[in-house]
Amino acid sequence: MLRWIVIFLVIALVAAVFGFGGIAAGAAGIAKIIFYIFLVILAVSVVMHLVRRV
Repeated sequence: MLRWIVIFLVIALVAAVFGFGGIAAGAAGIAKIIFYIFLVILAVSVVMHLVRRV
C-alpha cells in the first residue's frame, strides 16, 4: 500500500512541475486518502496484535 502512495506522490510532483495543476491535485488527494487508510489498517493491526498477546 505504501508503494501506491509513493507512486501517486511522484505522479503529483511530475504533474505539478509540468503545470498540470488539476492532475497534480487529484493524484495528491488520492495519495493522501490511501495514506490515511494505511494508518487505520496499521492501528487496527497493532491493537489486534496487542490484544492477542494478552
